[in-house]
Amino acid sequence: MNTDHWLESWKQNKIGFHQHEINGYLSSFWKQLNLEGQSRVFVPLCGKSLDLLWLRQQGHHVLGIEISAIAIRDFFVENKLSFNHRQQNDLQIWEADQLTILQDDFFNLTANQLLEVEGVFDRAALVALPIQLRQKYVQHLKNILSKKASILLIAFEYDQSKMEGPPFAVHEAEIHELYGDSYEIKLLLNQEALDNYPSFRSRGLNGLAEKVYLLTPTFK
Repeated sequence: MNTDHWLESWKQNKIGFHQHEINGYLSSFWKQLNLEGQSRVFVPLCGKSLDLLWLRQQGHHVLGIEISAIAIRDFFVENKLSFNHRQQNDLQIWEADQLTILQDDFFNLTANQLLEVEGVFDRAALVALPIQLRQKYVQHLKNILSKKASILLIAFEYDQSKMEGPPFAVHEAEIHELYGDSYEIKLLLNQEALDNYPSFRSRGLNGLAEKVYLLTPTFK
């Protein structure tokens, strides 16, 4: 899945991955990151997710990264947020109170842009990527993320031969392979979830596990 794929998805409004409500796992498990209210938090490949608003409501300073200007503009307009849009060199920056979305490719992010980030919510980034890009994604995230930042991660497990991604199946063994050298990995929830995603059943699935992980950094 390259950037053109996602830009075209937003252009054609093929955004079945967008959730129209705040993610229930976020509101249930976010407190396990033990962050201060004013902490800076990061949401990769954020789209126009309402999770950004929930995180801001907790007092956080929220940073998102998204390639599509359509997604970002829709986020601010649909939620009736006053925002400032400015350009800094080649980077487009969209801002409201305590909320910033960078319009760029995730792989262009630098450590300076993620300074002081203490928590990450990944609901739709890792599972949006095929396996070769997942490895690249995680390595880049490790390179640019503060060594004290914990991650709340949501992943799907299913028979990849029965349905093409995205979202892709990312099994627990792969989570440990990708993150185990730098994070303590705790499984918070393992739930059969196919009934929550009826379109996946029509695409060929007869079983779908949704798992929630807490990743706590060990490289300090």
